[in-house]
Amino acid sequence: MELTTVLMALAAVAVYMIWFKRMATRLKGPRVWPLVGSLPGLIQHSERMHDWISENLRATGGTYQTCIAAVPFLNRRQGLVTVTCDPRNLEHVLKTKFDNYPKGPTWHAVFQDLLGDGIFNSDGETWLLQRKTAALEFTTRTLRQAMSRWVSRAIQLRLLPILKETEAGGLAATVDLQDLLLRLTFDNICGLAFGRDPETLAPGLPQNAFATAFDRATEATLHRFIFPEVLWRIKKWLRLGMESTLSHSVAHVDKYLSAVIKARKLELHSHSHDDLLSRFMRKGDYSDSFLQQVALNFILAGRDTSSVALSWFFWLVSNHADVEQRILEEVCSVLAETRGDDPEKWLQGPLEFEEIDRLVYLKAALSETLRLYPSVPEDSKHVASDDVLPDGTFVPAGSAITYSIYSAGRMKSVWGEDCFEFRPERWLTADGKRFVSHDSFKFVAFNGGPRICLGKDLAYLQMKSIAAGVLLRHRITVAAGHRVEQKMSLTLFMKDGLRVNVHRRDLSAIAEALRRKQASAQA
Repeated sequence: MELTTVLMALAAVAVYMIWFKRMATRLKGPRVWPLVGSLPGLIQHSERMHDWISENLRATGGTYQTCIAAVPFLNRRQGLVTVTCDPRNLEHVLKTKFDNYPKGPTWHAVFQDLLGDGIFNSDGETWLLQRKTAALEFTTRTLRQAMSRWVSRAIQLRLLPILKETEAGGLAATVDLQDLLLRLTFDNICGLAFGRDPETLAPGLPQNAFATAFDRATEATLHRFIFPEVLWRIKKWLRLGMESTLSHSVAHVDKYLSAVIKARKLELHSHSHDDLLSRFMRKGDYSDSFLQQVALNFILAGRDTSSVALSWFFWLVSNHADVEQRILEEVCSVLAETRGDDPEKWLQGPLEFEEIDRLVYLKAALSETLRLYPSVPEDSKHVASDDVLPDGTFVPAGSAITYSIYSAGRMKSVWGEDCFEFRPERWLTADGKRFVSHDSFKFVAFNGGPRICLGKDLAYLQMKSIAAGVLLRHRITVAAGHRVEQKMSLTLFMKDGLRVNVHRRDLSAIAEALRRKQASAQA
């Protein structure tokens, strides 16, 4: 009996190894191990995940397949992950066969408690209804003007005073610029989403109960990606660990937004509001829970993305003096035309909407930042039905496909031999006067297809306003000894923030150069 058991076990192992060898030879990505699949590689490179994925994609021509668990039957579907950054595949997944690649049940389950069936966590008709309603609002000039007012106010009254105070402290004084930008964009997006300013960027950088609860709920939600669904559901049922944190935080967020919605419904009869919540209320008779999901979804999308992009932008500019100089020359040139040639007048108040719109090189520098350091480095889709990608890769129903936005900007076959260089000029016409938009499946920082980011123009408006307002008054340098590293999360945060010194900007040389240029042109 014992001999029979041993022989059966050996036979099972032999059959498994034959199956595993055949399966592994079909996968041309990172090494796959028996039973644990690609998990060892993921753990080994967890601190540099995005670069590791990029290296694998470059080695395989832009697409590879791997498995999270090398188990027969499970592997073909739930265990199989296709990873790609090929623009042809991205267009296929995000546009051509859009309906075949929803967010899927795993993503929806993870974010259900926080985002419900909001626009960023839904598919099908639920998503389409919200998308159509939101699309009408995001195309209005009044919404862009509202964003401009919120941003200008936050820059002038909150951000600049803090930077000036840091500047006065000299080299001994440093500030975490990433934290300041996160607070600023959170205040802005809350103002735009539901008309309330949580004032997290107020003097002293106070804690705000709603902001704290929102942060904790987001962090706890992301922890669900680490564990199998059955495990985090058990922890949720037992109210253990981060699941307990998530439950309490979501309850606080719900209570806060519920009060905001009730107050806003009463105010609509006597006051005019231009925030997204009020606009949705005027469009139809939506339930309070639906309106709450609308607000939360837009806060999540609009808060971290712009602040993270700006953090990488300031870091890149601090290391590229030539780019910084060109940005300053452009900003000062525009202000010289609109406000005269006195630098003191350039600093009187925030840049106006029309002035911001003329900053072409600055937009190019921000776009180049997003190409190299996209705010959302990777995204995933569920495969609804068997399909074949344009590059010939077969993807079975039930499997997942991950498209690496980070890698898409770092492929020599797409962006050329200088793809790792920070070169804003690649976004401009030969004369440097006009911005050139690249194909949205080559540059996917704002997604593509039907789900392309509705707030793209608002994001550029906010980022250009902040970047111009800061650089016009201050020179930013990374504090001595501070290491800038990527944090491995759904958003490309800097692991330890961006600790910087703040220096006073002298615009006299640029002003004099502009005067000479103007005099030469008139002569």
